[in-house]
Amino acid sequence: MDKVEILILRNLLYNEEYLRKVVPFIKAEYFEEITQKVIFEEIWNFVQEYNQATTKEVLCIEIEKRSDITDASFKEITQLISYLEDVPTDYDWLLDTTEKWCRDRAIYLALMESIALADGKDKEKDRDAIPSILSDALAVSFDTHVGHDYLLDYEARYESYHRKEDKIEFDLEFFNKITKGGLPNKTLNIALAGTGVGKSLFMCHVAASALLNGKNVLYITLEMAEEKIAERIDANLLNVPIQEIADLPKMMYESKVTKLSEKTQGTLIIKEYPTASAHAGHFRGLLNELAIKKSFRPDIIFIDYLNICASSRYRGNSTVNSYSYIKAIAEELRGLAVEANVPIVSATQTTRSGYGSSDVELTDTSESFGLPATADLMFALISTDELEELGQIMVKQLKNRYNDPTIHKRFIVGIDRAKMRLYDCEQSAQDDVLDKGKEEEYSYEEAKPKKSFEGFKF
Repeated sequence: MDKVEILILRNLLYNEEYLRKVVPFIKAEYFEEITQKVIFEEIWNFVQEYNQATTKEVLCIEIEKRSDITDASFKEITQLISYLEDVPTDYDWLLDTTEKWCRDRAIYLALMESIALADGKDKEKDRDAIPSILSDALAVSFDTHVGHDYLLDYEARYESYHRKEDKIEFDLEFFNKITKGGLPNKTLNIALAGTGVGKSLFMCHVAASALLNGKNVLYITLEMAEEKIAERIDANLLNVPIQEIADLPKMMYESKVTKLSEKTQGTLIIKEYPTASAHAGHFRGLLNELAIKKSFRPDIIFIDYLNICASSRYRGNSTVNSYSYIKAIAEELRGLAVEANVPIVSATQTTRSGYGSSDVELTDTSESFGLPATADLMFALISTDELEELGQIMVKQLKNRYNDPTIHKRFIVGIDRAKMRLYDCEQSAQDDVLDKGKEEEYSYEEAKPKKSFEGFKF
């Protein structure tokens, strides 16, 4: 198999679309071998002067004119040129491979330059230049988009208004209403609640619902063991109180799980990390490993929970204040959501003043008021003695980039703690708490979505 450098040179000669896309981003110094470097330099010079692809014949003529090429080198270069034939290559794969090669070479050269600077071998640059050198290398990308032209791009803009956005739907009516049909990709969504109120229960329920809806789900836990999360999802999907799961005969348990697997095309992966030991970089590595080893790419990611994640920006023993630390974690997780093109759902603790309160505000966000600035959706889960007796929990919107947060600012959701389940309540349960606000223009397709467990027979 040809080296990447040969594939690049070959397609620079024969694939003009590829040439125009990548040639602005490739540098001659990326090529290690002098023969390859000279060929690229001449391709580059020809494109700059004539704005079109060159030919093998022209390359040989131009290289022969160079005074810095020996006869032996000229022979090697012309032999390599003759080897460059027009061989079809998948365009998308070639672009991705070329971009990765450029970034890897840029990083390698940046590291070598940084080492030289650190050793004082470069008299022209100061050591202070090292961060910018490395940053430039890491930023190498083939993104040629220069922005949206408001007056010229109106057609694309109009089409975007009517394009159905990929979303992860809830099986809960009011959550679909406040999000206009579910959670979009590239978003960070945060549940705020006190200890024991239902943060993990909420995430387990939504994860179970997504799985049942045929989605690939990744659940990352930093608080409970993988088996404990799986037990909660068992209670939800198998319709068995969590205290009774261990008492099920093995054949009955196996039968329930088998029937469940027949109902969905989705996959659920649960991964445990020690508390405060893992950050977005570890999660990114996990995604790559799952893609390679299991051909698994998640449609939604749950992280239980944000406050006990680590940050890749700060060491664990760092003296940085909690505001900066939690905000950094949130920004890194949202960056991961964008990179993986999925919604991320996580949770955070309330402050002490928020524990047991019948109302929660953004100011009750534990440790960091910077967190709400990063999240796309943030809501509080509120439990009182009265609500608990009724088997209910209150949801209060705190921030919403998907919809007007004054529409259904508060609403009630049923909660079955034994079966780790949430469910829609009757309208009468909403009458005292529902903040209708202005009349909403959005109407969900189904007045009452089908429950995730409806229609199951075990």
